[in-house]
Amino acid sequence: MNHVAVVDLGFGDAGKGTVVDWLCATRPVHTVVRFNGGAQAAHNVVLRDGRHHTFAQFGAGTFHPGVGTHLSRHVVVDPLALAAEADHLATVGVADALDRLTVDSEALLATPYHRAANRAREIARGADRHGSCGLGVGETVAYGLAHPEDAPRVGDCRRPALLRRRLTVLRDRLTVELGPLDAPPVQDCLPAYTGFAGRVAIVDRTWLAGALRSGTCVFEGAQGVLLDEWHGFHPYTTWSTTTFTNVDRLLAEAGQAGELTRIGVLRTVTTRHGPGPLVTEDPTLPFVDGHNPTNPWQGRFRFGHFDAVAHRYALAAAGGVDGLALTHLDLAGPDLRICRRYDTGDRLIPGPPGDLDRQAALTDRLLRSRPVYDDAPADWAEAVGAELATPVVLTSHGPTADDKIPCGPLLAPPALVGSVST
Repeated sequence: MNHVAVVDLGFGDAGKGTVVDWLCATRPVHTVVRFNGGAQAAHNVVLRDGRHHTFAQFGAGTFHPGVGTHLSRHVVVDPLALAAEADHLATVGVADALDRLTVDSEALLATPYHRAANRAREIARGADRHGSCGLGVGETVAYGLAHPEDAPRVGDCRRPALLRRRLTVLRDRLTVELGPLDAPPVQDCLPAYTGFAGRVAIVDRTWLAGALRSGTCVFEGAQGVLLDEWHGFHPYTTWSTTTFTNVDRLLAEAGQAGELTRIGVLRTVTTRHGPGPLVTEDPTLPFVDGHNPTNPWQGRFRFGHFDAVAHRYALAAAGGVDGLALTHLDLAGPDLRICRRYDTGDRLIPGPPGDLDRQAALTDRLLRSRPVYDDAPADWAEAVGAELATPVVLTSHGPTADDKIPCGPLLAPPALVGSVST
């Protein structure tokens, strides 16, 4: 059985959530598996009747009855944010989201201390801010790498004494480094975490193998490949692997290596939230994104013309995809152009993971590059597919599942296979 993985080939915000929602609306899906990121994700799904939810930790298929969410060990789990998200889902008609949730016990636990430290560091950077979301996800990963033996994890929520000790050590270490933190006492945090452990199914890593055997799973990525911790443009990156690497690991552990259809998501308008290179940025483009307002941590949402150079790089860094999902075609008017090359060249070559000096040099190059534009293509799907040498297999012309059109058989709903036009 082929599972599906959805990865953003930009800087995030390309429409992964709406693609995952469409997949779950058009075929039986057992579970949506989150495989990176944390509570900073913002995957917007709008239903035909106008209901809307911004999915952060729950899978973007949660509006569909029976579709579960699994937070793998590669996700940073924030139980406090998760509870708030479940509350909002209940207000839009999904009362059982927590009942359909499983969480890997090895996943790192985000806490108010991580969040406070994240914000303190970002404020201290002043004009050199990295564009953090201010939710402590990167801080949680960094602490877990530095202190793997006692970093708080989801499984600790079932052992209050151990969790208290680890939270206290975490708070004290960060306080020594950064000064007093704007966060509650450890004792005040414990009830929320023990309540979380009593409410959701905390499982070990073998659980996923059973889910993968039980039905089709959709792996939902967070952020975008151009923000990847190793392949993004350092230092304006995330502490997360945004490529298919984590998916491949999870499938290999379950004995299902190779059982995967890889989908890369792009929007016709290349966008970025926060600072860092955006070569095709054009403040005169007449776009507004109501789901991505200016905020005090990331700043304004930035728009640019379609950047084929950057997206070719993302495609190479991700190891290629089986097909592209092209979103926001309803915005592709005459003002929007396509950039096939920069004045510094038409190719960016991914390097080996771990060489951040190389990535910083690439960032400097991009900040000096200027786009060379061609006019808007008559057929965006055809042009994007040609530029990236990869077929567009799904187009999106609006926010709902009804606005999606499969192109060819790869993602055709089961009942339509053999009858979808190419």
